[in-house]
Amino acid sequence: NHTYQFCESLSSALQSSNSVLRELDLSNNDLKDSGVKLLSICNLTAQSCERLSSALQSSNSVLRELDLSNNDLKDSGVKLLSHGLKSPNCQLEILRLSGCMVTEEGCGYVPSALSSNPSHLRELDLSYNHLGDSGVKLFYEKLKDPNCSLDQLSVDHGGESRITAGLKKYACFLTLDPNTANTQLILSEENRKVTRVDEDQSYPDHPDRFDVCHQVLCRGSVCGRCYWETECSGDVEISVSYKSISRKGQGNECVFGLNDQSWSLYCSRFRYSFRHKNIWTALSVKPISSRIGVYVDHSAGTLSFYSISRNTMSLIHTVQTTFTQTAYPGFWINARSSVKLC
Repeated sequence: NHTYQFCESLSSALQSSNSVLRELDLSNNDLKDSGVKLLSICNLTAQSCERLSSALQSSNSVLRELDLSNNDLKDSGVKLLSHGLKSPNCQLEILRLSGCMVTEEGCGYVPSALSSNPSHLRELDLSYNHLGDSGVKLFYEKLKDPNCSLDQLSVDHGGESRITAGLKKYACFLTLDPNTANTQLILSEENRKVTRVDEDQSYPDHPDRFDVCHQVLCRGSVCGRCYWETECSGDVEISVSYKSISRKGQGNECVFGLNDQSWSLYCSRFRYSFRHKNIWTALSVKPISSRIGVYVDHSAGTLSFYSISRNTMSLIHTVQTTFTQTAYPGFWINARSSVKLC
């Protein structure tokens, strides 16, 4: 009789680099919608959809919301899910397939399923996919169908880049903002690398510059979903911060992670720790790589850090929050340390 708490553990296990799970049967458990929602971003593939489709067709199915976003289900996975959606036993009301590598081909399966079972699904999220004009048209035609209960459809943020596997489908190109860099930080490689030095640099005065803290912000903000990778040397902090963070002095209001304006992952060769609002969280994950990936879903309030080694992503830490302002990537650099945007 598994519950929401079980799903938390399961979600973490599925994201582990050591996960070898190939088959998962969650039948006859009180997971509820909140538990199933945790299956988002769990490295599920098309094969996972066969079991989910079977569950949707069960006469005991009470599932009303299913969020499979950020799993590379592809068109083949959507086809399998559609078999479940067709069933008269399926009473699913909300289905989120955002960022699932769905293309124009996959667009035909769901409208067909809704023709067979039109009375329940009212919200469908297919954003961050590559549906094409003809694929989008199929869904808008279904919205006009008076027999279909679907009334909320999301198909924005599409494009060919969305059929890239993993979180790299959300990759963004970032550069560092020279006007924010502390005078003991040198920017190089077209403002893609920052290095701490002992000597003050002759930077012009600027109200955005961190005058004491050895910190720098990026020029571009993170909006929607964004993913970037960094190569770290020495002791550094990888942060996300509001632009309104204080720049003058070295009080908590200026330091990444010591206030409500910023979130920060401390990285060294020996350990990781996370801090926000001056609350430190020691992390049990041991550093195995100098490359760190960062994923932000601004509207969902998700911030996740990953260790990248030989093209394998291992979750370091994830937090769920509410972003109330536009957020910017930032870095704190210790002595004899550097960060490079990859």
